[in-house]
Amino acid sequence: MFDSLSDRLNDTFDRLRGKGKLTEADITSAMRDIRMALLEADVNFKVVKEFVAKTKERCMTAEVMESLTPAQNVVKIVLDELTEMLGSTESKLVFSNRIPNVIMLVGLQGSGKTTAAVKLAYLLKKQGRSPLLAACDVYRPAAADQLATLGGEIGVPVFRGDGEHPVDISKGAIQEAVDHLRDVVIVDTAGRLQIDEQMMQEAVDIKKAVKPDQVLMVVDAMTGQDIVNVVSTFAERTDFDGVIISKLDGDARGGGALSVRQVTGKPIKFVSMGEKPDSLEPFYPDRMAKRILGMGDVVGIIEKAQEAADAEQLEAAERMLREGFTMNDMLDQMKAVKKMGGMKGILGMLPGGQRALNQMGGNLDEGIFDKNEAIIMSMTKEERLRPSIINGQRRARIAKGAGVTPTEVNSLMKQWGEMNKMMGRMRSMANQAQAGGKKGKKGKKGKKMRMPNIPGLDAMGLGGMGGLGGLGGMGTGGPKSDMDLLRQMEAQMRNKK
Repeated sequence: MFDSLSDRLNDTFDRLRGKGKLTEADITSAMRDIRMALLEADVNFKVVKEFVAKTKERCMTAEVMESLTPAQNVVKIVLDELTEMLGSTESKLVFSNRIPNVIMLVGLQGSGKTTAAVKLAYLLKKQGRSPLLAACDVYRPAAADQLATLGGEIGVPVFRGDGEHPVDISKGAIQEAVDHLRDVVIVDTAGRLQIDEQMMQEAVDIKKAVKPDQVLMVVDAMTGQDIVNVVSTFAERTDFDGVIISKLDGDARGGGALSVRQVTGKPIKFVSMGEKPDSLEPFYPDRMAKRILGMGDVVGIIEKAQEAADAEQLEAAERMLREGFTMNDMLDQMKAVKKMGGMKGILGMLPGGQRALNQMGGNLDEGIFDKNEAIIMSMTKEERLRPSIINGQRRARIAKGAGVTPTEVNSLMKQWGEMNKMMGRMRSMANQAQAGGKKGKKGKKGKKMRMPNIPGLDAMGLGGMGGLGGLGGMGTGGPKSDMDLLRQMEAQMRNKK
């Protein structure tokens, strides 16, 4: 996602940082590089022209040129303008008091409307709503079957109305929602061509019939600059309230997505960066701008960690403090990293992470998770709970059962040993804190507590990465009791999951 653009922009910034003071020629050269980077990323040329003009005007001020850190100021200006181009602030779905609320999806053939409808239903279901999917695409073979299958996988019912006209199906879906107390209806319309007047009119008719609270247009990120013509045509005929950009992870350029907000004035509400139901994410312009500029999205990582956290987390933290870190705990941590999108997804959200990925050719071997999981699953129940009993003979047996070498088993055991030592240190801290509390709470104030690296990263051999390990760092006034320490542990575990 935006790989080439991110690389080009960061190369430009690196050249600026290498200069103590910037001249007008330096700024002009940098703006030329930025212009070429945006155009090569398939950003609409009118958008590029306006963006570069505004950015250059701000960079040429005396405040920037005469500052002690001019290059940093230029980066800040580019960040501000890029955020503005993407929409400045998050644009949330607006729900009315009407029951059910109706969300209508429109778009071209092959844009990913059906999967976007299912992902949106999954997201709304997680938020506590009761969605119903309406299969109004009666033209594409097996379109209703596809929607029914995907809906069944996430536990959301689908209203089909087989043999009926799409307008009647949309009306029937609303009645179905009323009868079965469903508070949101997501209408999946048929894909259409810009030149297909009949199909465009059908979308207009459905909109008139169901009076949707929100009309969202699904656009394929790989459409390129033509994405502007697509959204403009639909805006004239059906109008819409926002955009869902699908397949954003499938295009290294992604510039078409940067053009939508600026050209149409319509906000980007969601982006889809994967095939799984949970891959639809709210769109945050400021976070996306930072990721494009290689500044990462640490807030996004924390939110993903909170979503991955479960209700048994505090109990698990208390048990680990009391009994130590087991192989079952390591397995849970690896599963949590997978749930957050895998190491590639996490690394791409860290400052400089996407650039590091690009330098590795965009590849990160996530197979180590499967290999380590196989090793752990080859252990007996007792060995998982008490890894310290695993001797050379047991390691050979485990390696044979997992289809790996004894060296790979040794590597996993070493990682476990480091985590278990860390738990021992934290257990000692808890005891000291408890003793200190009994003596009048004489613990040091304002001490910075450095929490450990994410276990999943150790499993990938990346535990030493400063950006990731540093996520656990937290300012604290010192734990006053075991419960205070457990609360800190819970917060830290959410970060590392």
